[in-house]
Amino acid sequence: MDLLNLDMDVLRTLVTAQRLGSFNRAAERIGRSQSAVSQQIRKLEEQIGLPLFRKQGRGLAPTESGEIVLAYAQRILELNDEAVLALRGRALDGVVRFGLPGDFADAWLPNALGRFRRAHPAVRIETAVDGNRKLLDRLDRSELDLVLALGHAGRGDAEPVAVATPVWIGPAATEPLWQAGEPIPLALLDAPCLFRRIALAELDRAGLSWRVTFASSGLHGLWAAVAAGLGLTLRTAIGLPVGLCVLGPADGLPRVREPAIPICLHDGGRRLSPALARLRDIIQETLTTNLPDPVFSNAEHG
Repeated sequence: MDLLNLDMDVLRTLVTAQRLGSFNRAAERIGRSQSAVSQQIRKLEEQIGLPLFRKQGRGLAPTESGEIVLAYAQRILELNDEAVLALRGRALDGVVRFGLPGDFADAWLPNALGRFRRAHPAVRIETAVDGNRKLLDRLDRSELDLVLALGHAGRGDAEPVAVATPVWIGPAATEPLWQAGEPIPLALLDAPCLFRRIALAELDRAGLSWRVTFASSGLHGLWAAVAAGLGLTLRTAIGLPVGLCVLGPADGLPRVREPAIPICLHDGGRRLSPALARLRDIIQETLTTNLPDPVFSNAEHG
């Protein structure tokens, strides 16, 4: 069977559009016209013999074949870029100081940091895991160079890269943690905490009584408490540990009406070094690859 050689330029267009959420913005980023991008996509669809996108609202969403191509395109480009940057990056040295909340620290971002390390072996990475507010305070004091944070999209240096949906989380056990009429037991992070505020507001809005049965200063302690059945919590399902599950109205909990929480990168308004700029790009790519499928806007190409 004759194998196809997929066009790297087209794959980069697809991945760029996935990251930016728009084929128009992707065309601007890579320096091509909208019509040229449309032709690239049509040519790839003809080459593969399958549609890669379907209409969804006013934009386009990947078909099953499109999702497969996007996943492989990401891997192909990562290897290509790692090879190039590993050669160029050996001239870079210094330190990059990156901060992120615990929600991401144990999920797939360690792989992103590994990619960066392989591309820039002479650059030392210092990583801080803490609450969003504390990380941003450290960024403002120039103790960190780049921060990934939940919320805080109103800051002048916020670069939205994805969104996270708050959900109720409990142990994946069949025994209920409370009976009808009893206060709902909650395991929460210490105040101030965005998710703590949302959880209490949602329960109060629904007229449900509650009590905080466990409070923790860190996410590991919180997950352990929930897994042990000490209480429910409200968080995102990003990096959800084994043994925990998402709960909802069927479990006697109110539907969370809080809008999706923006996930933003912050640089403190300072100019990024080439190594930091590359780290930012890798984190963006990682988030868009691992979070829910995007809908590409302004992407007519049929």
